[in-house]
Amino acid sequence: MKTVVIGMSGGVDSSVAALLLKKQGYNVIGLFMRNWDSTINNDYLGNPNLSNDICPQEEDYNDAKKVCETLNIPLHRVDYVKEYWDNVFTYFLDELKKGRTPNPDVMCNKYIKFDLFINKALELGADYIATGHYAKIIDGNLYKAKDLNKDQSYFLAYVGKDKFKNVIFPLADLEKPEVRKIAEENGLITAKKKDSTGICFIGERNFKNFLKNYLPNIPGDIIDADTGETIGKHIGLMYYTIGQRRGLNLGGNLNKHYVVSKDLDKNILYVSSGEDSDKLKSTSCIIEEFNFLTENKEIGECYAKFRYRQKDIFTKAELLDSNTLKLVYNPCKAVTPGQFCVLYNENGQCLGGGIIKEVIK
Repeated sequence: MKTVVIGMSGGVDSSVAALLLKKQGYNVIGLFMRNWDSTINNDYLGNPNLSNDICPQEEDYNDAKKVCETLNIPLHRVDYVKEYWDNVFTYFLDELKKGRTPNPDVMCNKYIKFDLFINKALELGADYIATGHYAKIIDGNLYKAKDLNKDQSYFLAYVGKDKFKNVIFPLADLEKPEVRKIAEENGLITAKKKDSTGICFIGERNFKNFLKNYLPNIPGDIIDADTGETIGKHIGLMYYTIGQRRGLNLGGNLNKHYVVSKDLDKNILYVSSGEDSDKLKSTSCIIEEFNFLTENKEIGECYAKFRYRQKDIFTKAELLDSNTLKLVYNPCKAVTPGQFCVLYNENGQCLGGGIIKEVIK
């Protein structure tokens, strides 16, 4: 009997994934990761859970434990608080300091879930590892899941291709309502549990207050890029991303303004009125540190996803060096430095992903 070590998060997806693996005849072992400690990490401002009797991580662990008891499988626990800080959260803060838009969930998969977790799973005797991700592996290649609304291949595109060799995604061909139905029919306590949101392993926070724990606010001018007029004050460039409309606090200004660029040296936030402003659009960008998930680096025509839940954009990819690409596409809004760009072929195979270095308008 083959052994599968599955990441148990305390949510419905990993619960059902574990159930399905057991029904398929595997020897299933659960592994819960604790990657954030609010006390150690000075997570006070913006944290809505400080008055709770039990922190969310412990609630999740208790739920994972109850599910494993129901399924009659063992559950191990491991602590990666320091490693998460060093490899994921430090990157997150560094990117914000640069005025860019980071994606900690992508880095969490690369450095925690598909590195440290795999190593621990092997220590526990794993032949395979599994998670509750909505994604699909076919012949060692990463594909979109059946449920395109929940597909998480975007967040997995920065994981090394070799890491997928012995990975199972039990939810690959299921849609979310089916997953909840299976959980309910099998008496799993997570059947109606709300999906986790917010930053990977940290959860929901008041973003502005949360960042005050780690980065100083440096207020500055908001300038209308169309007129050159100063029309307001920002509270710190790190709080804004390209294409953002809400939270600009421009008072009685009747025009809807969108963030179009940042000047870090002068600490200026530039905005433009109208969601169809040309200043929001680009036709090309440079992708650096691209992680190829295919042998062929000459990708050519493909589809790009510049942020999660954005529809795929037809593009042409040109290889500039070993891991740098130039993409050319029809005018597209709010392509943002620091965000991850993930490429797919017409069959939904993930070709890899990298970081948007520069946007060309």
